[in-house]
Amino acid sequence: DWVLPGLSGIELCRRLRRWPATKTLPVIMLTARSDEMDKVCGLEMGADDYLTKPFSVNELLARAAGLLRRRDTRLIADKLKVGEIELNRDAMLVLRQGTAVHLGPTDYRLLEFFMLSPGRVFTRRQLLNGVWGGEVHIDERSVDVHIGRLRKALLQGWKSDPIRTVRGAGYSFETC
Repeated sequence: DWVLPGLSGIELCRRLRRWPATKTLPVIMLTARSDEMDKVCGLEMGADDYLTKPFSVNELLARAAGLLRRRDTRLIADKLKVGEIELNRDAMLVLRQGTAVHLGPTDYRLLEFFMLSPGRVFTRRQLLNGVWGGEVHIDERSVDVHIGRLRKALLQGWKSDPIRTVRGAGYSFETC
């Protein structure tokens, strides 16, 4: 909920996304705040779904089941694979068709964030919140710099670019 004792639901969501142990934990905001901007803010700050009161228990259960169905393997997976790119979380190793791709820590986290939701379009703000955390004060254009570095590393010797620029919206990670 937006209004929690001692801490806003938005701040709680930011903290959950920042902590490694909870950053992929599914979050559904349940709140009476039904304004479109409140919904957008809640989703951009890290909620996976947003449900306004009053709601039925059946709808809540169906939404929770849907989130868990999509996320349960990602919560425990030590390896992510999207197309020809594999990310080994335990070894912090990235491979493209079996060849090592060398990334810095921020670009690694950016790739991991993309690979957790392939095909989804993320705004710069969503990428900042998901990769750097909500309390970091970085210019949104810094995302473009990291996208450029990640692209350069992933394109070493390959023609297909797995990062798609969506004009006016942001970026997505596609199967190559």
